[in-house]
Amino acid sequence: MIRKILVPVRGDGKGDNVLAHAAAIAHRHTSHVVVVHCRPRPQDLMPYGIYIPDFLRKQLVEQSYKLADQEEAGLRDELRTLALKLNLDDSGNKIGKVASVEFVEEAGRQVDVIKRRGRLADVIAVAKPDRDRNLGANTLKAALFHSGRPVLMCPPRATPPESLSAKVTIAWNGSAEAAQALSRCKSILRGADTIWALSNGTDAGPGTSVDDLISYLKLHDIKATVEKFSASEKAGRELLRVSAGLGADMMIMGAYGDSHERETIFGGNSQAVVDTATMPVLLNH
Repeated sequence: MIRKILVPVRGDGKGDNVLAHAAAIAHRHTSHVVVVHCRPRPQDLMPYGIYIPDFLRKQLVEQSYKLADQEEAGLRDELRTLALKLNLDDSGNKIGKVASVEFVEEAGRQVDVIKRRGRLADVIAVAKPDRDRNLGANTLKAALFHSGRPVLMCPPRATPPESLSAKVTIAWNGSAEAAQALSRCKSILRGADTIWALSNGTDAGPGTSVDDLISYLKLHDIKATVEKFSASEKAGRELLRVSAGLGADMMIMGAYGDSHERETIFGGNSQAVVDTATMPVLLNH
């Protein structure tokens, strides 16, 4: 089961949407959502390589603490109000009985906080990166490459999702990344009402075909149907199009069989999904 969902936030305006996605899964799986505010340390805010007199350094440190306290208080109030609207219990007395939430503050760089705390979460929920504003790419990368956990990428939307992980597609090509996604996301699959296995029928060899996948899932009492599609160079976009056409509320996929840097520069199916997804995607590496 999905018992713990980590939601890292830092006051960039994207936390509300991510929390709404996490809440939708939490209600379905009776999960506990941990919202961790990554608070910058004073030393991380100091200019690098520039001498600063002790008196000025002390002033900067004091000011940074005051600003961080104000940001923390405002963010906590905002997220608590949203959590109540999302029917998440924050009493601490009903964890494991109803969808619940707690708020944690930790000093340090967000990427480092995600690496540590993410390793003991069932899912890490992050905002879809905004490449135009250069926001979120490092957060997604830290969660995906350094936690060893599934990462729910949440695209922006005007209203909270009513349901999440009820109708699921799983992108299958027989790769190690796809197998990793399958292994890590069995709880999501077991809790889903409808599952489609997506395949273009060209990448999987004997023993790893989509029909083999269906047989394997059946051994785990998970029922899925095959949905084949035709795509070669634009498989990532086609996976999203087919998933949307089926009415899926989430897609599960292995990510970055090639390196993240190579796909970012030269393009690739994983990067196409990250750049163009308008539905939640549970990424695994």
